[in-house]
Amino acid sequence: MKREKLIAHIEMLKEKMPWFVLDYYQSKLIVPYSFTTLFEYLKEYQRFFTWLIDAKITMVSSIKEVPLKILEHLKKKDLELYINMLMERPTQNNKSNNRGLSQATINRTISSLSSLFKYLTEEVENENGEPYFHRNVMKKIQTHKKRETLAARAENIKPKLFLGNETKEFLKFIDNEYAEKLSYHAKFFFIKNKERDLAIIALILGSGIRLSECINIDMDDLYLRTQRVEVFRKGGKRDSVNIASFAITYLEQYLIVRKIKYKAKKLDKALFLTFYKGHANRIDASSVEKMVGKYSKAFKIKVSPHKLRHTLATRLYAETNSQVLVSHQLGHSSTQVTDLYTHIVEDEQKNALDKL
Repeated sequence: MKREKLIAHIEMLKEKMPWFVLDYYQSKLIVPYSFTTLFEYLKEYQRFFTWLIDAKITMVSSIKEVPLKILEHLKKKDLELYINMLMERPTQNNKSNNRGLSQATINRTISSLSSLFKYLTEEVENENGEPYFHRNVMKKIQTHKKRETLAARAENIKPKLFLGNETKEFLKFIDNEYAEKLSYHAKFFFIKNKERDLAIIALILGSGIRLSECINIDMDDLYLRTQRVEVFRKGGKRDSVNIASFAITYLEQYLIVRKIKYKAKKLDKALFLTFYKGHANRIDASSVEKMVGKYSKAFKIKVSPHKLRHTLATRLYAETNSQVLVSHQLGHSSTQVTDLYTHIVEDEQKNALDKL
């Protein structure tokens, strides 16, 4: 979704929200949360408050009227009823006979509500310096992770990674071969955005930053001489991230044409731009996802930007055998998340031994 359209949707949702959600929204802008995250969270709150009204847990006629005390006195069984409803309700445009939302979607619902309740019970201050209330019922609600060993997950992910020489071969494929079979119209747009697309893909493959971190980079955040980029990690933490040498050339080539191709002005601070309706705009997440999917499908297998992040992490662990270095590069607070990459590399080592 384009940034301007996203902000417009957010404003429409804000008009429906109770005052305490607006307080929450303003607080998370400062953190900052991305507009995409805030949009998804506001949609979750709209669905949850609508259910509170439909289930007659609160006797109001609109979401905006939902009182704070309802959240303060909400029971664990009420949340469980809501989650069960999500698990059993038919989904829109469901082409299968399955009912209900996926566990991953329900986990996101729980995460969004947990974020709101944490703000109301711990982070916000009233006129007396106290949170709005103290009882956080969301602490009693657990997310359910998919039951899958790291070895099984590694086996599923491995075919979707561009390991070894494939990382640079993928970039060379986009640069030199992708356009060969395109129509005249498709080739025109490919050439127009070629340097930008290569720079984005090379940056993710060369740094492991998240998609949200990538699209929110400003010109002042990039330091080519020292091969670093500054990003806002999850939770709003500012981080300085190393960039692999192979990505620098692609970034330099994009910067040469950025002003010319996208009519960028001094006020256009975003690093990665699109040109729409005569103006430069920050590229959005969906555009990058479609772009990565298009190129990767033509090269090997369709993947998401997150798989490019996995690729960097796996290659870095293979070179360093250090989960600490990988966790620092990815912006994780612990090495537990990086256990996956040890299993992928172990498979790589086993395959190499089998070829001896």
